[in-house]
Amino acid sequence: MIKLSVNVNKIATLRNSRGGDIPNLSEYSQLILESGADGLTIHPRSDERHVRKADVPTLLKLVRSFNKAKRTQKEFNIEGAPDKRFLKIVLDNKPDQATLVPVSPGEITSDHGFNLSRDSKTLIPLIKKLKKERIRVSLFVDAGVKNLEIAREIGADRIELYTGPYAEAYDRSREKGSSSLKLYEKTAIEAKKAGLEINAGHDLDHKNIILFRSLTGLKEVSIGHRLISYALIIGLEAAVKTYIRNLAKEI
Repeated sequence: MIKLSVNVNKIATLRNSRGGDIPNLSEYSQLILESGADGLTIHPRSDERHVRKADVPTLLKLVRSFNKAKRTQKEFNIEGAPDKRFLKIVLDNKPDQATLVPVSPGEITSDHGFNLSRDSKTLIPLIKKLKKERIRVSLFVDAGVKNLEIAREIGADRIELYTGPYAEAYDRSREKGSSSLKLYEKTAIEAKKAGLEINAGHDLDHKNIILFRSLTGLKEVSIGHRLISYALIIGLEAAVKTYIRNLAKEI
């Protein structure tokens, strides 16, 4: 079963655009978990344009309390740039998973993965500290990434495939999406051979996920923007349940 982690950044963005606490991030995150999502993902950027540093312990407590009350195992995933600020947030809160993502100044959203040969020296000490606290580590990478075995050698448990190019191809046609998926499949097979588990995320929606779910070894998808956008049409609970249903649907 492929797990669905819902990125709640867009809910926080809406809240921040007006000030105050509407929509309430905890209330909507609770609804997401109650709707069947397997966990929550956040990306607390340094400019705090969506999820803020102060939101992190609140959401962590929400997930842990939900698990205790429901006797379940929902997960909390924090993603962000491999820097001192991010490391402190993660070590202070100890999520189930930390997803390391390269960040470019001024970017609207994450749009590329790590160059493992170039970036490994920066990643090694950070990963070592995270693994010491028994936090699962995932590295954000592009399909077709070079030297994928380096990810495992430096201590990562998983990769998260950047699926923006796949989503853009699928938007043009299902056939183009299918063609794009071939490179992701090749990368997934290489990841599995290297001993890595596989996550994926970015612009996956309730339609293109039906094709993408066939990817070899796919463990988890992290979805925010398109799920929340779809929720504006059918409601948040229905959107989460649609994604879950379509992740389980056979091709």
